[in-house]
Amino acid sequence: MLLRKSSRVLDSPGSSSSSLVQPQGMWASSSSSVAQGDAEMGSLPASGVPDVLDLSSSEDGGGSDSGSDFEDTLWKGGKRGTRTPLSRTLTAKRSRKDASRDGGSLAERNQEPSNLFEVVRLAKSAMESVVDDWLESYKQNKEAGFLELVNFFIRSCGCKGVVTPEMFRKQQNSEIIQQLTEQFDEDSAEYPLVLTTQPWRKFQAGFCELVTVLVRRCQYSIIYDEYLMDTLISLLTGLSDSQVRAFRHTSTLAAMKLMTALVKVALGVSLHKDNNQRQYEAERNKGPSRRATDKLEALLEKRRELQEQQEEIENMMNAIFKGVFVHRYRDVVPEIRAICIEEMGNWMQSYSASFLTDSYLKYIGWTLHDKQREVRLKCLKALQGLYRSREMAARMELFTSRFKGRMVSMVLDKEPEVGVEAVKLLTLILQQFDRDWEAVKEKGRRGGSRDFFRLLLAFFIESELHEHAAYLVDSLWDCAAPLLKDWDGLTHLLLEESPEEGWGDQQENALIEILVSSMRQATEGKSPVGRGPGKKVLSARERKALEDDREKLTQYLIPLLPQLLAKFSADAEKVALLLAAPRCFNLSLYSSGRLEKYLEQLLAQLREVVEKHTCQEVLEAASQALYVLCNPEFTFYSRVDLARSRLVDTLTDKFQHELAELLQASYLDEDEVYSMAATLKRISILHNAHDLTPWQLYEPCSLLLQRAVDTGEVPKQVVIPTMTCLHFSILWDLAHVSGTVPVQKELLALKRKVASFCSLCQSCLTDVDSSVQEQAFVLLSDLLLVFSPQLARGEREALELLVYRPEVALQSQLAGFLMDHVFNHAELVGSDEEDSEGKIERLHQQRNLLAGFCKLILYNVLELSAASDVFKHYAKFYKDYGDIIKETLSRARQIDRDEWARTLLLSLQQLLTELLLQQGPDAVYSKAFLEIRDLARRFSLFFSLHQLHNRQALVALHKAGIKFAFQEPAPSGSELGPLNLPFLEVLSEFSPRLLRPDKKLLLSYLEQTCQARLSPQQRGKAWNPLLTYRRSLRSLDDMGSDASRIAAPRPRRRPGAAAKRRRLDDSSQRGDSSLQLSSRLEAPMLTSTVLKRGRQPGSPAQLQEEEGSESDFVQSQPWFSSQRSRESPGRQQLLVPRSASRPGLGSRMDRLSLMEEEEEEEEEMVIQEESSDEEDPQGRDMPLIRSHSSQGEQLRDLFDSTILGIEDP
Repeated sequence: MLLRKSSRVLDSPGSSSSSLVQPQGMWASSSSSVAQGDAEMGSLPASGVPDVLDLSSSEDGGGSDSGSDFEDTLWKGGKRGTRTPLSRTLTAKRSRKDASRDGGSLAERNQEPSNLFEVVRLAKSAMESVVDDWLESYKQNKEAGFLELVNFFIRSCGCKGVVTPEMFRKQQNSEIIQQLTEQFDEDSAEYPLVLTTQPWRKFQAGFCELVTVLVRRCQYSIIYDEYLMDTLISLLTGLSDSQVRAFRHTSTLAAMKLMTALVKVALGVSLHKDNNQRQYEAERNKGPSRRATDKLEALLEKRRELQEQQEEIENMMNAIFKGVFVHRYRDVVPEIRAICIEEMGNWMQSYSASFLTDSYLKYIGWTLHDKQREVRLKCLKALQGLYRSREMAARMELFTSRFKGRMVSMVLDKEPEVGVEAVKLLTLILQQFDRDWEAVKEKGRRGGSRDFFRLLLAFFIESELHEHAAYLVDSLWDCAAPLLKDWDGLTHLLLEESPEEGWGDQQENALIEILVSSMRQATEGKSPVGRGPGKKVLSARERKALEDDREKLTQYLIPLLPQLLAKFSADAEKVALLLAAPRCFNLSLYSSGRLEKYLEQLLAQLREVVEKHTCQEVLEAASQALYVLCNPEFTFYSRVDLARSRLVDTLTDKFQHELAELLQASYLDEDEVYSMAATLKRISILHNAHDLTPWQLYEPCSLLLQRAVDTGEVPKQVVIPTMTCLHFSILWDLAHVSGTVPVQKELLALKRKVASFCSLCQSCLTDVDSSVQEQAFVLLSDLLLVFSPQLARGEREALELLVYRPEVALQSQLAGFLMDHVFNHAELVGSDEEDSEGKIERLHQQRNLLAGFCKLILYNVLELSAASDVFKHYAKFYKDYGDIIKETLSRARQIDRDEWARTLLLSLQQLLTELLLQQGPDAVYSKAFLEIRDLARRFSLFFSLHQLHNRQALVALHKAGIKFAFQEPAPSGSELGPLNLPFLEVLSEFSPRLLRPDKKLLLSYLEQTCQARLSPQQRGKAWNPLLTYRRSLRSLDDMGSDASRIAAPRPRRRPGAAAKRRRLDDSSQRGDSSLQLSSRLEAPMLTSTVLKRGRQPGSPAQLQEEEGSESDFVQSQPWFSSQRSRESPGRQQLLVPRSASRPGLGSRMDRLSLMEEEEEEEEEMVIQEESSDEEDPQGRDMPLIRSHSSQGEQLRDLFDSTILGIEDP
């Protein structure tokens, strides 16, 4: 071997500088934490947790960590603590604007692509043929072939440098790597291994495959030529020591894959050696007459050759392990650590004779303490592969005893995925080491599932960890699916009349929940909400397994389901759960299996359940079960349809009789009211899933609702199901006319029904009972949505006659209802006696009401201006409805940007008008006015993206706001200016979103408006709102203030990429804190202009004197602008920022200078937008816009983009 050794070895603090060939010993103590190892293992931190982060290889510089296998290091002389890094470090990263999103920048930086690199990147050729072609070139010219391979690895790092033949001959590895580092030009954090865009998505797989195939093709000769592998390992070891993350990551991956391929070669050599030894022993044991001396000599020669090959391969593996793994398994980058641990697990499984020892296992044990989730996951999965084999597990007893405590504690890991894998690992360990495991399983098979379910119920009920059995079943499905699918045993446990230990009511409920959950899991293959991916594509094999389970389930439960319903018919909760079973059946078995008698029993039980119960959940479950059975495709459809008709006949006859009594009687007792309400409730719920049009329920229900509106004597228990029944009757009529060629007469009749029903519901909006009002609002919202202009789109032009447009009075009533029932603090808070569950349910109902109103706006049923009643509560009710209102804002912007901007302005105008009417001119000093400004600031965030698209709407908003501010003249003799003039302060919150030309235009428009609306005496007065708005429209250069003259001149040229990035990063951290005067969010620290111009901050005493709370600043703000304008420029420039440890706004911070500085940054970003026609990339306001994203699931329920026909933002 001609491996070149490093002349100096460096280690990070706390790590060992000794190299390990075959480290001996494992742990020096038996304490629960990882203790000090022996001398060859190196030292560990005092806490017992290994030094996971290799500080010396961090991106910020430091020393090289050690074990380099190249001749000279990257560091020059001096002590370890005082070594200086490379003379040229990495350059500043590119701005986001210049970073290529599709990975094209890497191709542009490499104008002369390596053939090998391009072939792997394109992934269009078989890797075997690629390697064979390279081997041919290598055999012809070793140096040229090897240089092509070297440059492939360099290019794979994203480096534009090239190793030339002259460099390779005259320079050491360390010098080559240093030169490549200087040429790297790392202006982006991207490199091929981390890119996930289309051109690079398959690159990592091709990269790893190339290394594997290369070793496999060379395993018989070339890897032993003492040139290829030795030089390659030396280069990869040096690159893995680099400070550049791309070099370190790529070379580590290559080295680990190279090691894995060498392990397989070593395993093959070992097998050949063993076979050779057996042949030699067999030949030597033969008698002298039969023994072949030539064959013995050939076998001995072959054994010596294999022994030499094995030693060479072991030396190669040892060099990679010492030079790369020992240092990179604790690298600062978690991806690199994960690669090392994953590959070590593969080595141990492939070649356990050499690697499954305590000397290697300790690294996995130490890394179980890693802080990153992906690294811990790799450790657990590597150990799972080892513990699956009984032979390997038997050799890991010492490791198991040493790290058992850590593995058990990982069950409670903060990351759920890690906890799940830890449970799987412990289960494997239990199977391998618990001698009673097989006996327990055998006992379970003999004893049936009774003991299992008794223990499961005890855990489910007594632990009180979760109330939903679906999650318990899902968590046990991988390890206990056969027991959970023992539906025959489950049903017999439920049907036992006198079990050995009787089930209580709680146990029976839990057992039925487990039964139904296991049925759904087995037949649908879906995990509960929140578990696993949202959509899972099933393979053909998985679909076949689901169908088999469905067949088995149906055969077991078809005879037993009627018995279960009969036994628990009086318990509403149990019956509702059991009625979900038919949805999991293969219903064709009723006819093909000649099981019609059980169908008759089931239909009889369904009728009994409907007639016996009035619970909403039970009736809905019964209706759904009946709907599943009433499929015309089944041969037994006529039987089910007959049973359904008889049930509806009974209910309608009873309803007609009770209606006649109600219309004639002047008073109804409680029993009569209860009976009629229960009958109507059953009919309305059945009407939801079944077409009851033949029973002509619309007329009597309409008559009953008209009686309730006219007299108010009909109880609410009767009114609510009556409205619901009318609603479904109209929808079924619409389904009939939509399914055929509509007749004019039918359309007119349906239109009259819609108009009549909407009129009745409009009257119910003023009912004395809130539940009647809410039901009327919900039904009106749904019906207006169905009969909106969307109804006649596509191929349904014939239904244009049915489009219903609500009158202005109805729109006003809907908005008024929303104000009274949704945006009402008394409604929202509720009484103190109400429990938390009731408050949550109430909030859920109010969110549904608000979502229904917002959908009317987005579907163009209501004018977009009607949304002002919603938008003006955006900030005040952000905690409860913020996600819904924000989604409405975003989607309304896509419909009509100009009208959307006018609606935002209208919301602010309404709030200010209400405030001035309530508090008069002094309202500008109130907290409510600051809340209006905060709302305007939040609205302005929606203009930060797509600035060019929003430009026209934003300018129109400013112009309309200026007109509104000067609309009402000032009272005679008043010194306060026009009544609406404070609105200019609100309008100033939108100024930072303007482009510079638009600011000048609006400033001119403002002056013209002042000339036209103000008298000559008023024009010279300095009103605070007017001054504030003027300043927001002026740039720092235009103002020509003394402060700008005193400050150091700033170059007007376009800043460099590094400076631009620093400014963008800083602005993204600050957000709009300089404009956030009354936000309830904590304001981050601001950076003053003093620091940017190189001024020194004041003394601590000055800092303490000038600091103040944010509330002080806000309260003093009305007079702040004018007073600060009269202060000396020098005093303004000497302001210093608050301490970083105390985020907030200083009480004497010059808001104007900060705002103008932010405007300049935005204008620079706009220049980039115009030059590249890109959307605004700065993302400064995105944290606020993207807040509460965890409620996306709820929004998908409330806003279905497929229905809206609107593209998602």
